[in-house]
Amino acid sequence: MVSDEQRRVLDPERDTAALKALTHPLRIRLLGLLRQDGPATASELADRTGESSASTSYHLRVLAKYAFIAEAEHRDGRERRWKALHTVTSWSNEAMESSAAGRAYVGLARRRQIDHLDASLTRHEADLAEGRLDREWVEPSGINDYLLRLTPESLGELWEVIARTLDELTARDEHDPRARRVAFVAAGLPLAAPLPTDDHAHDEGDDSGHDEGDDHVHDDPDGADRPEPGASRDPGGTP
Repeated sequence: MVSDEQRRVLDPERDTAALKALTHPLRIRLLGLLRQDGPATASELADRTGESSASTSYHLRVLAKYAFIAEAEHRDGRERRWKALHTVTSWSNEAMESSAAGRAYVGLARRRQIDHLDASLTRHEADLAEGRLDREWVEPSGINDYLLRLTPESLGELWEVIARTLDELTARDEHDPRARRVAFVAAGLPLAAPLPTDDHAHDEGDDSGHDEGDDHVHDDPDGADRPEPGASRDPGGTP
């Protein structure tokens, strides 16, 4: 379970400047890399992102200004190293919806999570193909999607079940030498009924979805951050 010390909670009224600073694709990515891979220099992050070291250095200083990151212990005296100060960022969706800065950040963070899923899939396939993962990971891995009919209360309960299950499983496997980092990205996005058209309207009752496997429910964040009722998390360790 993520402790309060490991969580950065954003308030759209109190943290307006920090929200605006974080609403930048590269800054979100840099923060995710520091959370996932640990302390790094601007040059190391430039290599991973394809940006210039001048650019990463500038954006790291902005993240530090708003207390998302801080200087880490240096390996040598040549270049400053940075570390993330928290493992996750969380917020109230309802509170964020009330401000333009909050809405902008949530939209960007969610789209960054989609990028995280794509990058994780590419990395997962390469790890299997090149033998960095044992074959026992082939069967349980995968991506599923479902189109459900739920009430707001049921969707909130679903997030609670996911969070509780993740806490139980990660605690159980914490010291197992076979355990590996697993990118787990979950989404619950209610959709309004489509407007009728001159053509045939979509069947609102169609709950079909794609299921990649018979017995598993897997949506492959940083480390993906765990959802909690009424709150969302950014890609804590986005590759």
